[in-house]
Amino acid sequence: MPRPPVPGLPSRQQILDFIASSATPAGKREIARAFGLQGNEKIQLKALLKDMADEGLIDSAPGRSFHKMGGVPKVTVLRIVDVGDDGQAVAVPEIWHAETPPPKLRVIEHGKRGRALGVGDRILARTEEAGKGWVAHPMKRLERGEEQVLGVLHKEGDKLWLKPVDKRERHELMVSDAGDAQVGDLVLAEKAGRPPRITARVTQRLGEPFAPRSFSLIAIHKHGIPDVFSEDTIAEALKVAKLPLGGEREDLRHLPIVAIDPADARDHDDAVWATADDDPANPGGFLAIVAIADVSFYVRPGSDLDREARRRGNSVYFPDRVVPMLPEELSADICSLKEGADRAALVCHLVIAADGTLKSWKFTRAVIRVAANIAYEDAQAAIDAGEGSLLEDALKPLWACWAALAKARDKRAPLELDLPERRVILDEKGRIMSVAPRERLDAHRLIEDYMIAANVAAAKALEAKKAPVMYRIHEPPSREKLVALKDYLDTFGISFALGQVIKPGTFNHLLEKVGERDERPQIMEQVLRTQTQAYYGPGNAGHFGLALGSYAHFTSPIRRYADLLVHRSLVGAYNLAPAASQTRLPAEDETAFVRIGEAISGAERRAMEAERETLDRYVAAYLSTKIGELVDTRITGVQPFGFFATVEGLGGDGLVPVSTLGREYFRYDEASHALVGDETGTRYTSGLKLKLRLAEANPISGALRFEIEGFEGSGPPQHRRGDRIAPRRGWPANIRHNGRRR
Repeated sequence: MPRPPVPGLPSRQQILDFIASSATPAGKREIARAFGLQGNEKIQLKALLKDMADEGLIDSAPGRSFHKMGGVPKVTVLRIVDVGDDGQAVAVPEIWHAETPPPKLRVIEHGKRGRALGVGDRILARTEEAGKGWVAHPMKRLERGEEQVLGVLHKEGDKLWLKPVDKRERHELMVSDAGDAQVGDLVLAEKAGRPPRITARVTQRLGEPFAPRSFSLIAIHKHGIPDVFSEDTIAEALKVAKLPLGGEREDLRHLPIVAIDPADARDHDDAVWATADDDPANPGGFLAIVAIADVSFYVRPGSDLDREARRRGNSVYFPDRVVPMLPEELSADICSLKEGADRAALVCHLVIAADGTLKSWKFTRAVIRVAANIAYEDAQAAIDAGEGSLLEDALKPLWACWAALAKARDKRAPLELDLPERRVILDEKGRIMSVAPRERLDAHRLIEDYMIAANVAAAKALEAKKAPVMYRIHEPPSREKLVALKDYLDTFGISFALGQVIKPGTFNHLLEKVGERDERPQIMEQVLRTQTQAYYGPGNAGHFGLALGSYAHFTSPIRRYADLLVHRSLVGAYNLAPAASQTRLPAEDETAFVRIGEAISGAERRAMEAERETLDRYVAAYLSTKIGELVDTRITGVQPFGFFATVEGLGGDGLVPVSTLGREYFRYDEASHALVGDETGTRYTSGLKLKLRLAEANPISGALRFEIEGFEGSGPPQHRRGDRIAPRRGWPANIRHNGRRR
């Protein structure tokens, strides 16, 4: 029961009115001063404020000021959770105790200086209600805190601990509040406190970490990948899916156009067709069609679908699920080019010369009916066997035209890195059946070359109209990276001249010189690390890896937002839709291409990291049944504290600590990146193949640990003194580092 009103004290409503109207944070002292309270009345006020907090009327903010429950303190710490297309930042209170969802505040920056606010930034801000919402005026930008950590709960003694899933997190956190989570649960938690006493408060229980299809969930939450569509977005998808295709489209339903994709593909962006060109002006040439799902017809600028697609940037592909850029009502249904179904397409018509060069191109909006959805393996098998229902009408002409495209590709000499992808095979319940390299067939290369041709045509077609282009940019390697590559190759006795003009073919010739040496996979990986990261933007800098001067992504608008922008620009530049149809690129997007490019490039990097980490977790889970067994490995890197190795054919990196190399004295030779035994001369160098015993495989973090065959025990604890790494007194010396400090 609440206490009755006390004579001389303000009423609850008066206190609420004062807190709401105060221009500065209102604590107990300010309230007492405003109502002229003295002595014992202040003690009674303290009790009244506690009652009001217990009743859910007010809440306290850091600094012991009060605000109305469900409201925001006058001055508080906010976290940026979204930045709109117009650069408008939106924030929420970092601490929120009310049962209602935290309010979103529009951040108004006055006299912007320095880097623009981004998602995850923290600010100290003055807040106020404005109309039906809240606004925030930044006072100070704060350090970005590691606000949340993903981990698994376990118990030691009577205390709960959080083991982070990120293998870079070396310390477990004591749990201050587990909520309803249980030991063994995968949880999201907030860090609190300062070193050395940092604790974790569980904010969300995610379930059983070892359950089928949980590994991708870890990555989704760790990287903040949006994976749930709002009801409004789903409703809009259902509505636009019913749009009639319209009568102004080119009708290509008579052509045997085929879609060649992975066997498990659910979204089919592209389909292809080719035939010999009977034009005497193009002897030995071909006509080809690359038909792409007309996503811009369904996803209109400024719609809920468009905003969500831009926020996601791309679809994310895990072994156990796809997090699509568009709702499945579009991505897996009406936009997907399915066999026998009439579909809207944006079509690139290509005229290809006998030497594979593009003579001309044209873009149209069309209606197509795919003759067949064919898996890569099945298309390849049909060509190899010389039989199949669509062999003569569809596949043979496609392969003949591809032979011409391959000539042009060979002449360009793009970067050729044959680094196999890993493929995780799951059963119907999501359990791991196998992990193996993905086979690369001619069918894969065929589709890749058709897509590249269409992407080049899209970029050049927009350039011809001086229309906006969201280029796919891949810049040449920097000198710093080339110097690092030269130093690395020197350790293998391979020369690399820095003064030469660097082209993709430069690296191809290097790999030809390496031949089939044991170090070849490692050198290929180093060449890959030497390359810059590709990105999206409106300023053309060419595509170094593909050896192309103009390149844009056009062929995958179901799963990449950049392609959708290119489609809209083509529609507007070539008048492929009435001006009132709202499928063209809006003017405000044209002026925001730099910012949009940065955002979708960031989303792509996020997806790549999440996909890679999830593969590592699946590999670790697959290997966790082989603890104690000897496995074939290859050393991928050597450091003073040990060396890293990967399992041949599977991937996944694991550490062999130097403490497990036995009692021999090892030194680190920095010049050759090797650990060398003083007594036996045993050398552990990058590229070396050897059998190692699997000591640990952690499916939650994806981390592996190996030991040398015959190792028993953990070895001597290591202590660093200057450039030496010396063991504790009483143990034989184990390792020294005779290189420079870095």
